[in-house]
Amino acid sequence: MKKALIGIICSALIIPIAYGAEQIRDTGEKRYVQHEEDPAYTQCDCDGKDVLCTNLPIVEIDTDGVRIPGKRIGKNEKTGEKYYTKGPNGESEIEGEIRVIDNGDEMNHVDDKVQTKSRMLIHIRGNSSRFFDKSSYAINLIDKDGDNNNVEVMGMEAHHEWILNGPYIDKTLMRNYMWYNIGGQIMDYAPNVRFCEVIVNGKYRGLYVMMESITAGKNGARLNISVDKKDQTYSGYLLRVDRGSETSIKNIVPFSDYTYRNTSRMNIVYPGTSNLTEDIRFDIQTDFSKFEKTLYSYDYNDPDHGYKELIDVESFADYFILNEFTQNYDAGWLSTYIYKDSDGLFRMCMWDFNSACNGYRIDIPREGFIFQDAVWFNMLIKDEDFVEEIIDRYRELRKGVLSEEYLYSYIDSVQAYLGDAVQRNYKVWGYTFGEDYDVFYPKNRNPRNYQQAVDYYKKMIHERGEWMDSNIESLRQYSAESKVKKFNHQAN
Repeated sequence: MKKALIGIICSALIIPIAYGAEQIRDTGEKRYVQHEEDPAYTQCDCDGKDVLCTNLPIVEIDTDGVRIPGKRIGKNEKTGEKYYTKGPNGESEIEGEIRVIDNGDEMNHVDDKVQTKSRMLIHIRGNSSRFFDKSSYAINLIDKDGDNNNVEVMGMEAHHEWILNGPYIDKTLMRNYMWYNIGGQIMDYAPNVRFCEVIVNGKYRGLYVMMESITAGKNGARLNISVDKKDQTYSGYLLRVDRGSETSIKNIVPFSDYTYRNTSRMNIVYPGTSNLTEDIRFDIQTDFSKFEKTLYSYDYNDPDHGYKELIDVESFADYFILNEFTQNYDAGWLSTYIYKDSDGLFRMCMWDFNSACNGYRIDIPREGFIFQDAVWFNMLIKDEDFVEEIIDRYRELRKGVLSEEYLYSYIDSVQAYLGDAVQRNYKVWGYTFGEDYDVFYPKNRNPRNYQQAVDYYKKMIHERGEWMDSNIESLRQYSAESKVKKFNHQAN
């Protein structure tokens, strides 16, 4: 069953913006962007009526009909404890099988040969999203003995930890996919992503995004960090600012807790629990606190003893710009990942853009900045050099990957690539466009159809970009001498 490439349409939609090579991080390999590498296809010789026929990979989740646990069902108002559905025997995750059909340059059908198959552990993931009708899933691939099973999925490098993200509030279906890919072009790492269509226990559940979880990996996959539990050594580590971990050994109390600058909790993501000892946990907490002590000291901007020797400055500047441009304001307080690379430098990693670009329940004004108050950035922004790095980098990116022309073209080409998958998704979830399911305030922010959601998305990008173009230099106020003198070592 061959597919006919609509080359003319795709080349017309994907405008080759001539942005400079200096905007793109040299990570040793070109990022694979699904909608550019896998153009839309048509003219399959099946009738498309009796069987799912799609240019997107198909993911089948089979738990033998057992309900997948993890749906949010309540909260203890006194203790704050959250209640979730459990498996048949009280499990927080259950076993099942995952099958992926991905025929490359041919259309995919549910009765085609399976390219990837594995046993798995699965549960519903997220925080507020666990209330949504359309669930997202955390998947851990295992072998017949229950050990981790590293498998390549849809061309993404082999690993055992995966996330199936189900866009629900994001009616465009593309925010995570789009911003991870853009971030991955200009930063050292952002999770790889692939669109797919998902079937759970024989029931079609719509359009999803298969995502890498942020962790270490072999052969250049994911983050270039490792741990040796036997020798109690590690080449780097990954931390998360969020709500902390239910596994106590993973939680740390860094120096920023004592500065009252970090209102969230911090936990170790990598090394994982199986490789984490109390000695390693304490060593990571001590090492990260050394970085924070430097940043929150009078010598924070000292050329010899300051933060610049400890971080990849451009990584922090890019993170600031991308999250401010999209007004992704969970970042910096929640869903915030920072890692120490094997080269000894700290870098930021993008995560969770589902509510970016005015996708929060309340309307966020297009004016203003917030990240100058986020942990770590509230000190970095006091350094004039860092502020100038942000301003110069923003101006550079607005000529290319953050230009309105590039972003609009990107949205249009993704929309064209998804094609009929959008209609299939909203055949299941289209009721959420109705007034009874409004989640945004004020009411006129709720789109009534897919195209309106895309138009709102573009409108926000235009308005935010226009405001930042006129006001990016106002960031200099945070590094003005009159404001930061008391923080600098010269004040002693």
